[in-house]
Amino acid sequence: MTILITGGAGFIGSHVVRLFVEKYPNYNIFNLDALTYAGNLENLSDIENKSNYSFVKGDITNGDFINELFETHKFDAVIHLAAESHVDRSIKDPLAFVKTNVIGTMILLNAFKNIWKENYVNKLFYHISTDEVYGTLGEKGLFTETTAYDPNSPYSASKASSDHFVRAYGETYNIPYVITNCSNNYGENQFPEKLIPLFINNIINNKPLPVYGDGNYTRDWLYVKDHAVAIDLVFHKGKNKETYNIGGFNEWKNIDLVKLLCRQMDGKLNVSQGTSEKLITYVKDRPGHDLRYAIDANKIKNELGWKPSVTFEEGLDKTIDWYLNNENWLHSVTSGDYKLYNEKQYNIK
Repeated sequence: MTILITGGAGFIGSHVVRLFVEKYPNYNIFNLDALTYAGNLENLSDIENKSNYSFVKGDITNGDFINELFETHKFDAVIHLAAESHVDRSIKDPLAFVKTNVIGTMILLNAFKNIWKENYVNKLFYHISTDEVYGTLGEKGLFTETTAYDPNSPYSASKASSDHFVRAYGETYNIPYVITNCSNNYGENQFPEKLIPLFINNIINNKPLPVYGDGNYTRDWLYVKDHAVAIDLVFHKGKNKETYNIGGFNEWKNIDLVKLLCRQMDGKLNVSQGTSEKLITYVKDRPGHDLRYAIDANKIKNELGWKPSVTFEEGLDKTIDWYLNNENWLHSVTSGDYKLYNEKQYNIK
């Protein structure tokens, strides 16, 4: 089987690529990534010489390039992770999110459709999405696979649109597909614009910890390695044209999460409890900030047997340890030096 994984040099993508390369030596895994700011090939340095792994630098919005790539390799499956994913960036530059998340997805769908021309035996288009497409929740309730879409940011609107196009291609052209909508991911190798690695880095460097509004926004948190395992299960056992929500069964208010992170960091840095909490700084809320996300992940649990392997406290402990033990990686990313690795290892810019 030949699989194209898009966005495989990013945070979630690198964990998925590594799992598939190591677990399925008979699969040929092609990692396609444009290497924008969050793409870091150093995340995959341990598998870059594996015989079943190939890296391809390219942009999913380049139709001619994508069509040629599909013609050359005749991919049996696509695991589509490539996306612009930061809400704050989407507010500043929404058109970039439309280009990558909507147009890019359609270009991939067209290439997939044109290559196989309805001969879809043992073929699959797997689209990874977000719980943000569902909008916001009150104090009670959970997002299920049948929750109506109600996106509130340019990012979530672009992902909602791409979800709809995948389903539309499934109905119109009979493309075999699965979609998963996940909650907030955290773990090793995450680019430090996201809350947890940003705050770990800021605590290490004694910088403020900016918390939006009153800090009472609630999110469900999913350990990235558990997410990769779930993707593996859905890819191999998920039903055609089905959607599965993937969540960590871990609801946390932002301020409670930050205080837990501070306590764990204080212990690991061997400083007095309360030291890191002094860095918390409340900042002006962002526009369209959803109050609460919470995923009902019982469908994937009951049908495919998946469940998180760690509690949030355990996963956060593992995550902090990784960043503290890999400060060179953190410095490389925050300084921009990781781009030099991309250039040196693959002679690309």
